[in-house]
Order: sequence, then structure tokens, then C-alpha cells
Amino acid sequence: MENEPTAELIRAQLRRLRVRAELSQEEFGRLVHFSGSQVSAVELGHRPLDRFFLARADEVLGTGGLLMSLLKLAERDGQPSWFRPWLEAERQAQQLRTYQPTLVPGLLQTENYARAMIRTDDLITDDEVERRLGVRLDRQSILSDPDRPKYIAVIEESVLRRADEGYRGLMAEQIAHLVECAERPHVDIHIVPTSVTMHVGLVGPFALARGTDGGWVGHLENQLGGVVVDKDEDVAILLSRWESVRSEALPRRQSVELMKDVMTSWS
Repeated sequence: MENEPTAELIRAQLRRLRVRAELSQEEFGRLVHFSGSQVSAVELGHRPLDRFFLARADEVLGTGGLLMSLLKLAERDGQPSWFRPWLEAERQAQQLRTYQPTLVPGLLQTENYARAMIRTDDLITDDEVERRLGVRLDRQSILSDPDRPKYIAVIEESVLRRADEGYRGLMAEQIAHLVECAERPHVDIHIVPTSVTMHVGLVGPFALARGTDGGWVGHLENQLGGVVVDKDEDVAILLSRWESVRSEALPRRQSVELMKDVMTSWS
């Protein structure tokens, strides 16, 4: 869902920049590969803001990325209230830890894997799928920022093997991306092998973020959303759970070798 005040600001800026460039809606539409009526619908708010459209508009109008930057703000402001505190903690973290028993963590997902996972919710529209995908991919930029956090992920081996034959290419691409990420000095990926059958992490996924003050906050996901954990006693439990699941996982180098083996099986 777009944040309406920010979305209206984007539409106003788009109109202003187009008029300043002395382009009619038809002329501008040809440059961004949209019809004049589609341009009009975007400017009037009758058509949702489109990432491809705004990216092309930034190029054509020479804005330095202004419209896309505003769109990211609109998407961030449009996030559910339960998710915003975690997004803020994630952006400001010096270290991030995540444990996932069922999925590749969002910060490590490829575009194709992320889109396939979002599409499993048959209650949302194609436009909403693409909006959520854009937000997820934008979140990943924190791993390439100059002040990027240390990121440590623990993933179950079964996550890498859970797909049918129709997803062979998608999974091979995703695991290749994990291997590539694991080669970055600030990213550690550890795999819990299937030989470890029972441990406390299987209760559910969780994440932890350590801020600039050294304090930790946690995040728990569920089917209806999620919750930020900031009470000292609850955070202490999650930190203890983290040490438990981390101790069950393979070391970094062995984890990479296992990922390569699984990737070969999907290729």
C-alpha cells in the first residue's frame, strides 16, 4: 500500500518535471514507453505508481534518481505498523543475525526466488506482488552500503532442497547467490545439516539486530505479521536460542561446500 501523501508528492514532482522539460504527456509517454493516457493516469493517481515507469522517468528527466528515491520512501511509510520498527533496527544495525528453518532469509533472496515466494499468497494482486518484491530487494541494499552490518545467517539444509522439478533453475540460481554472498567478508552463512534432526530452533524463525549502542532487539515472524522483541529477558532468550542453533550448524567453509553440492544437484 502506497503512503498517500508521499505518493501525491511523487505525482506532483512528476508533473512539474515533465512540464519544465516542455514535454506533453504524449511526448513524455513515448520516451518512457508508455501511452499518453497511461502517463495521465499516473499523474492523476488513477494508476498505481510503477517502478519501471519512475525509473525511466528519472532517466528521461535527468532527476538524479529523485522519483525512485521518493517511491522507496512511500513504500517504507506504507509498511505495516508492526514491521516499521524492525526495518529501522535493520537499517541501523551493526550486526544482524537470522535463523530460518523454512525459507532463504529475505536479505539473501534472489529476485526470482522472492517473487515466487510472494506469489504463494493468492490473496494479493500482481501489482502488490511487484510492490512487495521491490521493498524486499531494496532492503538488501544494506548489505552493500559503506557502513554495512556484519550479517550472519543460519539456514536449514532442507531449505536448499525444498522445491519440485519445476524450480530446478530457480533453486540453482538462488544457491549460487548464497555462495556468492558467503564469499563477502561481512556475510557468514551457516547450514544446519539434515543429520541434525531435532533442536530448539525448529520452533520458528527469528532475527536479532545489534544497534550502535551495543543493545540487541529481536524480531519474530508469524502468519499474520511479526513482532519486535525488546524486553531484556525476551532478548536474552533469543540470544540463547541463537547460540544453540549456531552451534548445530556447520562452520563457514563446510557450509559453502555443502551449498555447492546442493547447487550441483539442482543444475
